[in-house]
Amino acid sequence: MPADTNYAGSIFGGWILSQVDIAGSIAAIRRARGPITTVAVNSVEFHEPVFVGDLVSCYAEVLRVGRTSITVQVEVYAERNPSRAECIKVTQAVLTYVALDEHRRPRVVPPENI
Repeated sequence: MPADTNYAGSIFGGWILSQVDIAGSIAAIRRARGPITTVAVNSVEFHEPVFVGDLVSCYAEVLRVGRTSITVQVEVYAERNPSRAECIKVTQAVLTYVALDEHRRPRVVPPENI
C-alpha cells in the first residue's frame, strides 16, 4: 500500500522483513509443534525493490533443527507487470527461532516423526 513506501516509491525493507518473519515463524511453529520466538535474523539480502501493486509471496523452508532452535530460510518473490507477468526473487533471509514452553522458556524441539 502507498503508506508502506519510502521516499523513492518502493516498499520499506522493514515491511518486507515483517512478512519474512511471519512466513518463517509459520514454518517454525509447525516444526516445533507449538509456540516459538524469533531470536536472530542471521542474514537478509535485498535483490530487487518491491513496488506498490506487486503481488508478494514468501516461501519458507526449515534448514536446520537444533535442540531448542529452528533455522528457516525464506525467499520472497514479487509478481509484477500484469500485461506480461514476471515473477522475480526480491529478497532472501535466514532466521533462527527457539521453541517455547508454557512459561515462555526454551524447550526441546520434538523429533520430526512424532
